[in-house]
Amino acid sequence: MAGIVIHSQLGVSLQTDSNQVQNLVLGSTGPTASTHASTLIPQATYDGGYANAKSVRLRVANGGAGQSGLIKAFADAFIKAQVAKGVEPFKVEWYLGDTTQSLQYLAAKYVDVAFTYNKAAEEASVNSGVSVQRILVFLDHFILAGPKSNPANLLDKDSASDMFNKLVASGNADIVLPPDPAVRPPTRFLSRFDKSATNIKESEQFIAIGQALQAASVLSEYTLTDRGTWLSSPDEVTNNLKNYKTGSDKAPELYNPCCALDSTDPQDKDLTKTFMAWLVALDGGQKVVREFKKKGEILYTPAVTK
Repeated sequence: MAGIVIHSQLGVSLQTDSNQVQNLVLGSTGPTASTHASTLIPQATYDGGYANAKSVRLRVANGGAGQSGLIKAFADAFIKAQVAKGVEPFKVEWYLGDTTQSLQYLAAKYVDVAFTYNKAAEEASVNSGVSVQRILVFLDHFILAGPKSNPANLLDKDSASDMFNKLVASGNADIVLPPDPAVRPPTRFLSRFDKSATNIKESEQFIAIGQALQAASVLSEYTLTDRGTWLSSPDEVTNNLKNYKTGSDKAPELYNPCCALDSTDPQDKDLTKTFMAWLVALDGGQKVVREFKKKGEILYTPAVTK
């Protein structure tokens, strides 16, 4: 079986058989963009609690927010809001896919709305005529996590850019003179290399200067994960790691904006248009974002506050 990269060290990668890490690395396994619409299977279908809902009138694609439960919260709240206005109960399907896959599903008309995390790709989708519009819905928060032994000597006062610079410098030094493993692990950064939002952000950070969380915990490596993955992971994973920096107004480099894009040819044009407007309404989608919690913590930052 082909090997996969499970961590990178400044261009030096460790290859291993995928069977050895399939239980360590948490990854999105949604269908590929070449899948025919008839065989594309939704990750979940939501009905807002209405058992009599029959027809699927909205199809959305996303990765992390779907896995955290936010897409379900959006779907159920939107269905309830429409039913309150006299609309017959309906269903919403969620298709699991990272940013690249979600945009491909939108282009293939497999979904009506894609929630994605890459500005350039989103603008290209709109400019090419695949999408009608691109609207900011919420901000996700990345976490730079790593071993408690902290071989790169990351400090609380360091900015996110400073921390990535330290990872590069310490990793380079450890290549030249590997540390005694009995003293400390070498500085390594575990990367997904999968074109997901997390991998895109990793690349942006290193150029400018989870889901690999479980593997990082086992291998004593640094990694970048989203807050939803961090809060959803079992204690035996996060207890081995330290959160060194979280996306915030003080660390905007680790913010991860999520935008919604709607298809130019959705299956239900009126409902899709209504959904897009509802997502940015203070008493609609933004209320869902404001109130969405995981382990008692607010997970995302709303795009609209007033």
